[in-house]
Amino acid sequence: MKTPASKVLVVGAGAIGAFYGSLLAKAGAEVSVVCRSDYDAVKQSGFTIDSADLGSYRFMPKQVLKDAADFQGPADYVLLCTKILPGADRAALLRPVVAPQTSIVFIQNGVDIEQEMLAAFPDNEVVSGLAFICCNRTGPGLIAHLAYGRLALGNLPGSVSAKTLELCRLFRESGIDSNTTSAIVAERWLKCVWNAPFNPLSVLSGGLSTAEILHTEEPFVRHIMQDVCRIAEALGHPLPEDAVEQNIEKTYRMPPYKTSMLLDYEQGRPLETEAILGNAIRAAERANEPCPYLESVYASIRLKLLSDDAKRRHSNAACRHVPS
Repeated sequence: MKTPASKVLVVGAGAIGAFYGSLLAKAGAEVSVVCRSDYDAVKQSGFTIDSADLGSYRFMPKQVLKDAADFQGPADYVLLCTKILPGADRAALLRPVVAPQTSIVFIQNGVDIEQEMLAAFPDNEVVSGLAFICCNRTGPGLIAHLAYGRLALGNLPGSVSAKTLELCRLFRESGIDSNTTSAIVAERWLKCVWNAPFNPLSVLSGGLSTAEILHTEEPFVRHIMQDVCRIAEALGHPLPEDAVEQNIEKTYRMPPYKTSMLLDYEQGRPLETEAILGNAIRAAERANEPCPYLESVYASIRLKLLSDDAKRRHSNAACRHVPS
């Protein structure tokens, strides 16, 4: 007897959500999506995925929704792939579709973000997911997968369930590298080793690619990465000794890449400054671990955003006083 296809709902079907949702669909899962900005385009034509590794293909979700509450479920897995921004209530986005059998999987950037989900859904499996990938949205329903794609999954607070193993199997079957780990919190810090320098520096540099940043300021990038490694170790999550070197080498090998923070900045969207940088610094303070380079880049990006906001307010005020 054939096993029923897993029912998956992706909440936040931007570049990351659409790409990983498409992989699960390729592996035979029944995948639905919640997307707002691209709703009309996706409802009509689905997603077009242009992948450097997997080729070009079309992904037509089972259901295309504007709100999770409209999902015809129940879901075996809910994948939350939204940005983590100040004031956002991640749990509220999911509550309408979380059933007793639903595993909650959040594939999001940032460190020290687990407790909110554990507290909100104490009776469900909560799975932390990390995407090590270069992937951008290039237009309504258009996703460009430039490089990499490894996905790490692990149950919180620290285990791997049968359902998580099955989800990992589906991703592997679709052609992407995926692994499970009971040390998923350490993996989250490992991703921060790359995110902490390149995301803010791409904005502060005025839009330089990762390759240009690294060729110009490799020593500074290394210092920021080393700060993150020391914080992780102080918190009891030691990273591989070659973590910095591996991230440097991989960045040199990848194509010139615009970070997600830079794309958000250019499009006037809020940035994940606190999830990636602020949370790391606050964790360092709790562990009494100095992180001077990380603090420098955090202070710089905050001043940059404050300055931009002041300029906008001044410009708007000037416009209001121009005689008609």
